[in-house]
Amino acid sequence: MRKISKRILALMLASSMVVSLAACGKKDSNTNGTETPSTNTEVASNSSELAADALVFDPTADAAKYAEESAATYEANLSEFMAAYDAAKATDNIAERFALMAIAEAKLMESAVMLPIYSRGGNYAVSRVVPKTVPNALWGNDNERMHSLLVVSDFITTEDRDALKGLWGEVKGTGTYLEKAKEYLAGKGYTVKDSYSETYTGDPETWDVLATSKSNDSEKIVQTYDGLMEYDVEGTLQPALAESYEVSADGLTYTFHIRQGVKWVDSQGRELGEVTADDFVAGMQHMMDSMGGLEYLIQGVIVNANEYIGGEVTDFAEVGVKATDTYTLEYTLEAPCSYFITMLGYGVFAPMNRAYYESKGGKFGAEYDPSAADYTYAKDADSIAYCGPFLVTNATEKNTIVFEANPTYWNAANQNIKKYTLVYNDGSEATKAYNDAVAGTVDGTGLNASSLELAKADGNFDKYGYVADCDATTFMAFYNLNRNTYANTNDTTTVRSAQTVADAERTNAALNNVHFRRAISFAADRGAYNAQSVGEELKYASLRNSYTPGNFVSLEEETTVDINGTATTFPAGTFYGEIMQAQIDADGVTMKVWDPTLDGGIGSGDGYDGWFNPENAAAEMAVAVEELAAAGVEISAENPIYIDLPYFSGSESVTNKANAYKKSLESVLEGKVIVNLTECTSADEYYYAGYFTSYGYEANYDMYDLSGWGPDYGDPQTYLDTFLPDYAGYMAKCVGIY
Repeated sequence: MRKISKRILALMLASSMVVSLAACGKKDSNTNGTETPSTNTEVASNSSELAADALVFDPTADAAKYAEESAATYEANLSEFMAAYDAAKATDNIAERFALMAIAEAKLMESAVMLPIYSRGGNYAVSRVVPKTVPNALWGNDNERMHSLLVVSDFITTEDRDALKGLWGEVKGTGTYLEKAKEYLAGKGYTVKDSYSETYTGDPETWDVLATSKSNDSEKIVQTYDGLMEYDVEGTLQPALAESYEVSADGLTYTFHIRQGVKWVDSQGRELGEVTADDFVAGMQHMMDSMGGLEYLIQGVIVNANEYIGGEVTDFAEVGVKATDTYTLEYTLEAPCSYFITMLGYGVFAPMNRAYYESKGGKFGAEYDPSAADYTYAKDADSIAYCGPFLVTNATEKNTIVFEANPTYWNAANQNIKKYTLVYNDGSEATKAYNDAVAGTVDGTGLNASSLELAKADGNFDKYGYVADCDATTFMAFYNLNRNTYANTNDTTTVRSAQTVADAERTNAALNNVHFRRAISFAADRGAYNAQSVGEELKYASLRNSYTPGNFVSLEEETTVDINGTATTFPAGTFYGEIMQAQIDADGVTMKVWDPTLDGGIGSGDGYDGWFNPENAAAEMAVAVEELAAAGVEISAENPIYIDLPYFSGSESVTNKANAYKKSLESVLEGKVIVNLTECTSADEYYYAGYFTSYGYEANYDMYDLSGWGPDYGDPQTYLDTFLPDYAGYMAKCVGIY
């Protein structure tokens, strides 16, 4: 059993939620006016009362029951995935592990508890940024670091951009790309500059990278510190604050030798002290104390991390993170971890100056209290210590954030960008980002439908336009298998379901049938959906067909694994997606997560729609209708299943996507499913319907399409771990459990 006592305790003690949830509850006749919660199973199935008024979940009173329901729902729908996942975790051979992880993900895709939609990227853009000059890593925070960026004074032509990408492919791994790119640019008449400006849409909620799991925070804060090791622009892990490291013969102890002479400074550049091994110990303890959402990364990996987070160990000296002397840092693992070194570029391993933290009211262990009056650490950019390439010199809310070169930075000789500026853009003016890019206020922009027309009209698109690369972030549509909420929990007057209790019970039964979930997944025209935001020309460019990108990892050696009783051998170099597809084909499920003909025969799981298939949707629906009828649930055009989909009516593209989804499902399934578009009149209402939830019981939808996941380290486990049971999987809440 995974130990997550603090998280379960938080659920048990979530009494503040009771007040908002109880507003729609039924009053009992007792004299103190307390609410009597009712749940899906406690109301008669023939009730015509609205679910938003009748089905009220009390997180304090119902916590134990909810945990039981979550476990039962997980077992019924995801047990095959879990069994395959456990088999993958049991092997020590990395190639076999990757192959077995692919088999586990095949089972996850077949369960259809979620539908992959798209990745980040795949849109038209124009830019002055030289391609492949940010750290090349699909995981962690390193690919958000801007100090190595090359930026030129003019937009880069499409032809030159393609040539530079080709050059990167030729020299990748040699450490020469940046210099060769500069030579190429000089030969083509470009002028390299030392500043970079881009738009941003949201201010950081905190400047404490160790206390957040939000990319909106970390992508800014990562400019202010360095890690032990960092990926370079060619994808090679290089020494940063650690000059070198060793691994013990048993794979359990990693010893890092900290670079001497690196300075901590404040936002004014005044020295605070030297970076030492203890700064990484302090940072790790603070990360575990703050429970910012990424602590799961080291649970079960570092000795006693799980126990410290769970409260069973209170003395941090018992955790496997130690400074053995001023410049020697030691991590002790519970078991050999093949991907441990790839995790170091993530914020959970960031250093923190202990003395500075304490000077801002920070405390450790049981005394940690960020709500204390004297706790001012990381409340703004002036209340953190810096050891990275930039200092924040201006942070004006919803206006500008300016980063300028840290004069004491240890690697200043290799810092290409000396000033990095973020310019606020709320998106209310469709062409503002493009006009700012043309004027030089920002150095590049993606092209939406309106700005694409401008770029075509003024000739910039033909000369400079390109398709942005897709990254490893996967956005999904999630199906709620255990819905307990029919109005937003933060404000029960908003985003209220129109379903009756009877409707809600029928929908819940349908969504717990795998053939029904596959039917609605195969009926969703994701190309038409995606076209509403990126245009018809690029509607397939960013489509992704699995959770983990199919090319995320490949086998380092020939590997034989069992697929449905047949020993199946995959040669060295086989991509993860190909193995996933082999298992899906063997199981006879008609979805295509890997196409071996794409990318010049290399193969890909992106750029096409491997799910939309009306014929397959009809076949799966026929099985679902039969199975659900046997359980007493009729599905027909006269008695359809209702699916609530929240959408933000203030966004034209979000509204259009929701309508495209509705049209597709209702047409393909011939009226057996009706999509209720549940209006959210503000972005906050939209986010609170699903994205801002902490537990599955807060999820106010039957289907939701505003959540995604990006990898934390270089192993498929970084994706699959998010669907673990027992409150351990971060994304399990998106399907209404844990």
